[in-house]
Amino acid sequence: MITVICRTFVALLALSALVATAAGCGGGVGVASSAAPPDATTTPAAPQPVDLTIEANGDLLIHSPVWMRAQQLAGGNGYNFAPMLRLIKPYVAGSDLALCHVETPMTPKSPTGYPVFNTPTALASAIASTGWDACDTASNHSLDGGQYGIDQTGYALTRAGVKHTGSFDSAAAARKIVILQAKGIKVAYLAYTAISNGQIQPHSWSLNWATTGKILSDAARARKLGAQVVVVNIHGGDEYVHTPSATQMRLARALTSSPLITAVIGQHVHVVQPIHLINKKLVVFGEGNLLSNQTPAAGLLPDTQDGLLALLRIRVEPDGSSRVRRVDYVPTYVRHPDFTVMPVGWALNNGLQPASEMKASWNRTVGVVGRTTIYAPYSNPKP
Repeated sequence: MITVICRTFVALLALSALVATAAGCGGGVGVASSAAPPDATTTPAAPQPVDLTIEANGDLLIHSPVWMRAQQLAGGNGYNFAPMLRLIKPYVAGSDLALCHVETPMTPKSPTGYPVFNTPTALASAIASTGWDACDTASNHSLDGGQYGIDQTGYALTRAGVKHTGSFDSAAAARKIVILQAKGIKVAYLAYTAISNGQIQPHSWSLNWATTGKILSDAARARKLGAQVVVVNIHGGDEYVHTPSATQMRLARALTSSPLITAVIGQHVHVVQPIHLINKKLVVFGEGNLLSNQTPAAGLLPDTQDGLLALLRIRVEPDGSSRVRRVDYVPTYVRHPDFTVMPVGWALNNGLQPASEMKASWNRTVGVVGRTTIYAPYSNPKP
């Protein structure tokens, strides 16, 4: 019995040795390791919020002295508006998206100024070269050139590669929603006017009118198209009055109460207006004039040379919701007689002139718009 057990034990030892030898062949295949095997089920990183800066500004209001200056800058051969805008270009081109407001029609006809405007189409080239991605064309002067003026304004912007909305060359165009993209985020840009100068509207679709129902309907269509951010531009208010009108306030309350709307911005009154927090959303009521000939020399307020670039700091959450976290605003001043638009804080920090006029402009703008933890004046050289 003992002999059998011993023989069995010896056989088992021999077999174990044979297995060990086989395992040692073939470059170590089958050799045990103390290292844990790689985890084939690594959890992917959670989606992160996306932060956008969207720039918006006041009126491009091209009076006769402004286009005459552009003619000089072009050496008498056409018009060149770009030099007037060169100092604000870093803020415009440096933002993730930039939106402008074209107050006056642009056509190939001879230019005219107030009260019935016609602006050289070269303005569209300056808009593009300064860095604006899209412009709204809904204002009380949209109908100065009739349907022809609306059509040509749109054509000029399209040729320059700038998207546009607010006035339209066809019913089909009026139904389209302008969708912009930055950092993988879709942004809808909607524009409307609450006022006109009494001109006859050529077609029911020629111009967007600022009614709550129309705006919310368009915003709903924008969301269905995948927009994660919806920016609404309103042209309205009482001229030369810093305080938002009752109509402005009613519309702002209605729009900010809707989850469809991310931001509300505006122009028209030719002076800056405050930024208000309404229904937990920041509203930029009035951005003043960006480029114009309005001035005390024309019997107007000094404030008509003031404006602001609103830098909307928008956060888009992974679930697609979005909000304006804060607004940094760049006070601007139209310097005469060269009509250069000055970013006031930066210009003062760099010793540009006229310092006394720009300091007064800064104080006027900040005095009206205000300074809080969620909106404040901004003087950095980039957005």
